[in-house]
Amino acid sequence: MSAVIDHSPTDPTGHGHAGHDEHEHHGAPHGWRRWVFATNHKDIGTLYLLFAFAMLMVGGVLALLIRAELFQPGLQLVNPELFNQLTTMHGLIMVFGAIMPAFVGFANWMIPLQIGASDMAFARMNNFSFWLMIPAAIMLVTSFLLPGGAPAAGWTLYAPLTLQMGPSMDSGIFAMHILGASSIMGSINIIVTILNMRAPGMTLMKMPMFAWTWLITAYLLIAVMPVLAGAITMTLTDRHFGTSFFNPAGGGDPVMYQHIFWFFGHPEVYIMILPAFGIISQVVPAFARKKLFGYASMVYATSSIAILSFIVWAHHMFTTGMPVTGQLFFMYATMLIAVPTAVKIFNWIATMWQGSMTFETPMLFAVGFIFVFTMGGFTGLILAMAPVDIQLQDTYYVVAHFHYVLVAGSLFSMFSAVYYWAPKWTGVMYDERRGKLHFWWSLISFNVTFFPMHFLGLAGMPRRYADYPMQFADFNAVASVGAFFFGFAQVYFFVFIVLPMMRGKGEPAPQRPWEAAEGLEWEVPSPAPFHTFETPPKLDATATRIIG
Repeated sequence: MSAVIDHSPTDPTGHGHAGHDEHEHHGAPHGWRRWVFATNHKDIGTLYLLFAFAMLMVGGVLALLIRAELFQPGLQLVNPELFNQLTTMHGLIMVFGAIMPAFVGFANWMIPLQIGASDMAFARMNNFSFWLMIPAAIMLVTSFLLPGGAPAAGWTLYAPLTLQMGPSMDSGIFAMHILGASSIMGSINIIVTILNMRAPGMTLMKMPMFAWTWLITAYLLIAVMPVLAGAITMTLTDRHFGTSFFNPAGGGDPVMYQHIFWFFGHPEVYIMILPAFGIISQVVPAFARKKLFGYASMVYATSSIAILSFIVWAHHMFTTGMPVTGQLFFMYATMLIAVPTAVKIFNWIATMWQGSMTFETPMLFAVGFIFVFTMGGFTGLILAMAPVDIQLQDTYYVVAHFHYVLVAGSLFSMFSAVYYWAPKWTGVMYDERRGKLHFWWSLISFNVTFFPMHFLGLAGMPRRYADYPMQFADFNAVASVGAFFFGFAQVYFFVFIVLPMMRGKGEPAPQRPWEAAEGLEWEVPSPAPFHTFETPPKLDATATRIIG
């Protein structure tokens, strides 16, 4: 541990971490240096989560500009070129700036606590992997200011559009490389921590599901981030060094870019949802007051999803003219991946079955997740059928599908995690009434925004268009109103739930705020001490409690 974050005996709390606002009173080493030079997994987890929320707000503003433009037919606010820049940057910022860093933040905070480790394996690399994201985020967000504006090729960065973009495309490629390097370092850290630093007695098959899902996710990240790096590097050399990987004029093939990108892109979808599965697998048993049903089958289902995710990439490409045998293979492989996903859904429902359930906010978001994620899964099955997908390709039906999976999936699971674990982080309880208001406000406004998009897509409205015919006006108006309500719900969440907890305002949290929650994280005081498990804990037979 670096001396920078070593707590002095004058620390008023006695265990080194009273909350987010007291570090200013500890003298120089405990002011800004504590955060800039942080090597403690809890501080780095906090930094990741705050960064991710800031990027969520930036991406959300871009989304609201898109929806404001689409409120009615005709061009209201932006020209089509800027509209394409908004859709592109909204996707890139949300995927690489908000969802992925947020899950890494939860991993940093919770994995050492859950497995009884003193910290992450590589503490300084942990710091480096966080701070790499700041220049990358700045490059992405400020690309609007460059000549020609931000990249406007869609978040998938398809050639040949990328070969025609201005200098912002190079800035975007550089940012993606840096974010990829950060992800790979974070993944190495998580894998080594989980495999080498578990408390004695915690075998892999006794690990919490959140640790399991992140172990598998980290392997996926290490496998596919270099593939993305390869695709965007080839784009860069096509742009500046005379190669013709994707330029048909020089014998290249734009469709090859799609193959390479989606070989990264489809596992990436599961990178953004597997940690969510882990969170829900922690929350549901706690509020159903039952053990997770079919723990081993959950582990094997998660592994199966990860393996199958590598053989389904071209279901994004049914309209590129692939042979029928190729379409059939990717269609059946995609349907197959629904099986382990369904295993998880049934396991959560079986866990709740005849449980003594209560519906505090974490459980509401977990049940909301199961509901909306299942809807997203069903529309995914529909899109998996090649003949249907050829009709629905690049329509709003696809937009509805992946927002049900990513917004309702990833984001709702994160809210569930914040309400579930934040009492342990901050030492205070959130306001239950405000939490429930946030849930219902988010759930209703989310469905008002994205459910009409299914009908728009079925009627043939293409995505990424700034204008549309009059027959699509009503559903677009409804979706735009819902989007603004959904955006304001998240501002409410930060101002009225997160900030008071960070300031230590609220009922003091007991060590075990949820009576039936199991896991080592509930064996330490609230708030969690700055240094936990300096000597490995002695575990009981289930590896969920500390004995002695």
